Amino acid sequence: MAPDTTHVTHATPDPAVDERATRVDGNALAGVLSALFAGDPTLLTLVCGHCARSGPLAEAVVERDETCAIVRCRGCTRTMLSVMIGPAGDVSVRPAALAELRSAASGA
Repeated sequence: MAPDTTHVTHATPDPAVDERATRVDGNALAGVLSALFAGDPTLLTLVCGHCARSGPLAEAVVERDETCAIVRCRGCTRTMLSVMIGPAGDVSVRPAALAELRSAASGA
């Protein structure tokens, strides 16, 4: 099957600029996401979608038992995400009030 090469035009502040993005499948993000999750996860920056507080995962409040970890914002206590651990050891992440997840800055 031939790849989908449909172009999507994005609105820009300058109408004279015609930027195009190529539509590809999720494999295109493999490198970017592996870089995001490759380092120490406690250094990932979480931004709360409710109060906009940002800080490393290490500073978040976590309520945990053997099957679930609930990650709460230290500023407003909203649930930012839940980490579910299945019986076979599989892990799933369910975002809630998480506005943004950023990697640590290079050299940090």
